[in-house]
Amino acid sequence: MAQEYDLVVLGGGTGGYVAAIRASQLGLKTAIVEKGKLGGTCLHQGCIPSKALLRSAEVFATAKNSEDFGVITSDVSINFGKVQERKNKIIDQLHKGVQHLMKQGKIDVYEGIGRILGPSIFSPMPGTISVEMNNGEENEMLLPKNVIIATGSRPRTLPGLEIDREYVMTSDEALHLETLPNSIIIVGGGVIGIEWASMLHDFGVDVTVIEYADRIIPTEDKEISKEMQRLMKKKGIKLVTSAKVLPETMVKDNGVTISAEVKGTVKEYKAEKILVSVGRRANTEGIGLENTEIQVENGFIATNEFFQTKESHIYAIGDVIGGLQLAHVASHEGIIAVEHIAGKDPSPMQYHLVSRCIYSNPEVSSVGITEDQAIENGHKVKTGKFSFRAIGKALVFGESDGFVKIVADEETNDILGVHMIGPHVTDMITEAGLAMVLDATPWEIAHTIHPHPTLSEAIGEAALAVDGKAIHS
Repeated sequence: MAQEYDLVVLGGGTGGYVAAIRASQLGLKTAIVEKGKLGGTCLHQGCIPSKALLRSAEVFATAKNSEDFGVITSDVSINFGKVQERKNKIIDQLHKGVQHLMKQGKIDVYEGIGRILGPSIFSPMPGTISVEMNNGEENEMLLPKNVIIATGSRPRTLPGLEIDREYVMTSDEALHLETLPNSIIIVGGGVIGIEWASMLHDFGVDVTVIEYADRIIPTEDKEISKEMQRLMKKKGIKLVTSAKVLPETMVKDNGVTISAEVKGTVKEYKAEKILVSVGRRANTEGIGLENTEIQVENGFIATNEFFQTKESHIYAIGDVIGGLQLAHVASHEGIIAVEHIAGKDPSPMQYHLVSRCIYSNPEVSSVGITEDQAIENGHKVKTGKFSFRAIGKALVFGESDGFVKIVADEETNDILGVHMIGPHVTDMITEAGLAMVLDATPWEIAHTIHPHPTLSEAIGEAALAVDGKAIHS
């Protein structure tokens, strides 16, 4: 017999399960359909496992340099099996937590593949969900008043660089490596590529990054990219920019050889493995969109500011709609969609206020727009920049590379963007995000007393530097 719901969510990743929890809080009878495990890509194939590996790599790198801190160690080595075991333990703990939240919210979970059906005897509008159950039992039919599509994304590949799991892989496969390669070529110097480059180098792998753009992490402020490039080269990571990989030249023979056209010259590169990191594509196939009026543009589902599709009772959130493909973005999109369904009149998402993080070594974080974007938008800008080299806590940590940069409007004094590279900046960016939400000025950040000694003092000093008043420079 078909089950009736106020809301059915297709996809139990971060955006999907957060949306379901908010719907439950608002008294909506809710179900989730998930073909894999609750928590989705972020918990099982993205955010959490990669950060667990990054942390192990960081500890290993610190241990190898422990003499700098007066701590004498010998024969420091990596037990990669233990590294993976720790990663899996963290995932399992968080997975159990999500499962508990579903039970607590009385949210029904269907383990299988959900597809949207067209108008039928069940409903005059498309939206009935047929669930092909993973356990092989008869399909379940769900009759929701509303649907949220939260089916996420998967790694993109390049034609000719097919994933074989032995020589060529994406981050999905790399997360399950049983042993570390001696060398690797990473195709793509964006966020994910740079995180993997940093991690694998700290584990002792010889890393080469090949990036099509003229700089790594090209969506970040140019000064951040330049500093990251300097620090990665200093560590021994080979960076090749303005390079077009030529998949047809790939040869697999006791490793991988591939060529790239670099500023008009073809050069050859060889490594044990290749990791392809060229972005992500939306999971829009096989969910029944063809049975609806929902529009797909450039591979992503089109929505309005409240995440409604062309079918007003069907919403879509997260990676499947493109934009900022971040877990915290998907969560907030899910909350807005649910509150709109419930008639709560939520405010539309303000994407320029979303903080962005790169968990490499050093870390990068930012909110707002870059200096170049501000100028392109017609702002007359002023900037303040302050180095971690003048921050006592950074010297204590032994991590004093990097800086904080604030971009402001010279006429209105509004903060337009804040950009950081250095130790633990992913934990510091929220102060800048809150400042922008509250429409604060650099003066107000500067007159917020930052405790000493802390890394956050760099934010206060950068805010003073906007008007040429930094104390310690």
